[in-house]
Amino acid sequence: MKLTDRLLKIASLVTKGKRVADIGTDHGYIPVYLLNKGYVDFAILADVNKGPLENARSEVRHNNLLEKVDLRLGSGIEVLEVNEVDEVIIAGMGGILISELLEAKKEVAHSVDKLILQPMQAQNELRKYLLNNGYEILDEVLVKEDFRIYEIIIAKYTGKNTVIEDEIYYEVGKKLIESKDPLLNEFIDKKVFMYNSILKKIEGKTGEGINKKIEESKLAINKLEKLRY
Repeated sequence: MKLTDRLLKIASLVTKGKRVADIGTDHGYIPVYLLNKGYVDFAILADVNKGPLENARSEVRHNNLLEKVDLRLGSGIEVLEVNEVDEVIIAGMGGILISELLEAKKEVAHSVDKLILQPMQAQNELRKYLLNNGYEILDEVLVKEDFRIYEIIIAKYTGKNTVIEDEIYYEVGKKLIESKDPLLNEFIDKKVFMYNSILKKIEGKTGEGINKKIEESKLAINKLEKLRY
């Protein structure tokens, strides 16, 4: 079994020897990979849908790993109890949904050493939720697969909210800038292109809402350009 670049990057962020839960596990590729490599000794594989969980069960059985996993049907981290695992992976979902899953069972979200989160959209909303609800963003990484750049956020609950000086950092995580992530400039290029596309689409139109959108888009482009290295 060969992981895609996105899944491989997520797997690489799990700490060796820790107990891990993969929420929304689908086929269970990440935990199966980690167990086969001897990187972890135990994993909980959970999914809200029966079909994907059965796919994961088949993958686990095929790799003779049934004794090293616990498969659970249920929503998000509600399937977990406090101190059952050290690290939690939630990947391939929207940022708002990930926020809702963390909120649904805060005692678990607050107790783990590390949350490895890979939102497919609304990444800015997830950052906003984390920083305003007592989580620290420990690190962020970008990974490219085909033509898309994915954002992975590593966070931990500390109980302290983080004040950011500009909302642009909800859109481009500060850790990406601090580490000069190799994909950062390309990532910014894609965002600038998106805003320019918006401007092109509303070119020549007028109205209070349109004018506001033009102003916001131009401001965002200006701020994004300054984040390059």
